Amino acid sequence: MSAAPAPRRIVVAISGASGAVYGARLLQVLQELPGIESHLVVSDAGWRNLQHELDMDRASVEALAHEVHDVRNVGAAIASGSFQCAGMVIAPCSMRTLAAVAHGLSDNLLTRAADVVLKERRRLVLLVRESPLHLAHLRNMVAVTEMGAIVCPPLPAFYLRPTSVGDIVDYSVARALDLLDVPHALAPRWEGLAFPE
Repeated sequence: MSAAPAPRRIVVAISGASGAVYGARLLQVLQELPGIESHLVVSDAGWRNLQHELDMDRASVEALAHEVHDVRNVGAAIASGSFQCAGMVIAPCSMRTLAAVAHGLSDNLLTRAADVVLKERRRLVLLVRESPLHLAHLRNMVAVTEMGAIVCPPLPAFYLRPTSVGDIVDYSVARALDLLDVPHALAPRWEGLAFPE
């Protein structure tokens, strides 16, 4: 009898930008998908935003992940290139976190894990949240893109005609899952418009 295949590991990071709902919803979806193992790391500001924006306490958020890592523990498994994972999503990604990743500042577990994903040539998806953007923001986005990351701002897809905030959130989470090659049925696919006769 053959052993069951190892689960695909996805690292989910929640930093201090507005939009904590994106990280929380991503964790909910990953929890429901077979064959996925989620590893969570949250910055201090991320914990504050989860409480403020979603009224979620720490225990409720941690219950959504398979494994939780303290942001101060730079000796955690996800800090090593030998930790095999399919990729990492920072949702939301603050401008501070973007800057740290862009400049290789592995000063906590979140930024160290992102640095590891990049150096191992794995997929890093950043749901960056800020508006408007100044030149340093834009240059940092260019820098992480040149390093192999994908900048994926959580923007609504109005062509899908969302009817709720939940629809808008689900679309952005679905895009992140697509970028990690994680199959899902979270949001509708664009089928194109009929060409006028």
